[in-house]
Amino acid sequence: MNISSVGVIGLGYIGLPTAAILADHGVTTIGMDVSARNVAAVNKGEVPFVEPGLREVLERAVSSGTLTATTQTPKADAYIVAVPTPFTDTHSADLSYIEAAADGIAAEITGGELIILESTSPPGATEHMAQRILAARPDLSAADILVAHCPERVLPGKIMEEMITNDRIIGGLTPEAAEAARDLYSSFCEGEFLLTDARTAEMAKLTENSFRDVNIAFANELSVISHKLGIDVWELIELANHHPRVNILQPGPGVGGHCIAVDPWFIVDAAPEEANLIRTARQTNDAKPEWVLGRIEQALETAGDSPAVALLGLAFKANIDDLRESPSLHIAEKLAERAPGAQLLAVEPHIQELPESLAQHSNVRLSDLDEALERADVVVLLVDHQVFKELPASRLGDATVIDTRGIWR
Repeated sequence: MNISSVGVIGLGYIGLPTAAILADHGVTTIGMDVSARNVAAVNKGEVPFVEPGLREVLERAVSSGTLTATTQTPKADAYIVAVPTPFTDTHSADLSYIEAAADGIAAEITGGELIILESTSPPGATEHMAQRILAARPDLSAADILVAHCPERVLPGKIMEEMITNDRIIGGLTPEAAEAARDLYSSFCEGEFLLTDARTAEMAKLTENSFRDVNIAFANELSVISHKLGIDVWELIELANHHPRVNILQPGPGVGGHCIAVDPWFIVDAAPEEANLIRTARQTNDAKPEWVLGRIEQALETAGDSPAVALLGLAFKANIDDLRESPSLHIAEKLAERAPGAQLLAVEPHIQELPESLAQHSNVRLSDLDEALERADVVVLLVDHQVFKELPASRLGDATVIDTRGIWR
């Protein structure tokens, strides 16, 4: 299949790096996003979020003319859909963004196009996208388009490296679609291509993140048990991991991000009677922020009137600005509501302003690290950003310290 142009639908944390890398490897790429602000930033070669290495690649692609952005779905030989797939209040997948992308694509295709869904999705979502496109275009048949699912498998903070080096799972609705998708990704991906059907590819991504979630839940449950028993959980895990077949992960304040905190629910929703362990792990990790909140509230009981609380980190993981499903942000939001007499000093070096969910509270403000430590009666380490890891424990003074990451043991 000859692909001379690619439309990337969604210029977020995955779509924009994908578009930039494609364009940087000589593929004419048109990025589409509903945010006019993001589109304007991309067309100026500016990155609307923090991701190491992205700015340089984006600037090259835009200056060379191989990457442009628009708020309208473009005509292209191939499309990559990288839009959000959040879950609803009942923990089922919200496919409305995929459906909107499908509607936009349906209006532009003429037949022969390759359409790839990258968004992490429940089994059957790729078929649903194809059916929606064909329902909008009765003049076309299933044989007229090639549809595949190619889940992203990259780590925030290392996206630009891993997008090139990681192996790639490619699931087609037909073998021809899988092969066409493989050929497109081979323009920049150096990893092994693993071809399968679309449903298996969808389930593979969910399985990878559910495996992580179950293992993190074990570590988080150990931390709660260890605290009750007066045991240092980080020492405990370090000792246990000396066993040649044991590799326990590190506990934290919960699990965040758009992958591990969301994807297991898609499996639970698809097989609710069978996914018992996966559901329990999700519930364990979802409960951890409330446990941390309980520890903070206990510390505030002896902190005097109008105490100051330094909340170190709001992102869902270290050294990025991504707040999606962040347990740290959830803790800050709930603490602002439940402790109105406390002054919350949020220290997040990767953002310039508080998200609206925090900014609406008069007792919360964004602070620099020095001021927060100077004023704090309680210091809560939520995210192990490098700047916090380099902070000597002596800087904490007489404050009560709640370290959810174990960096000041």
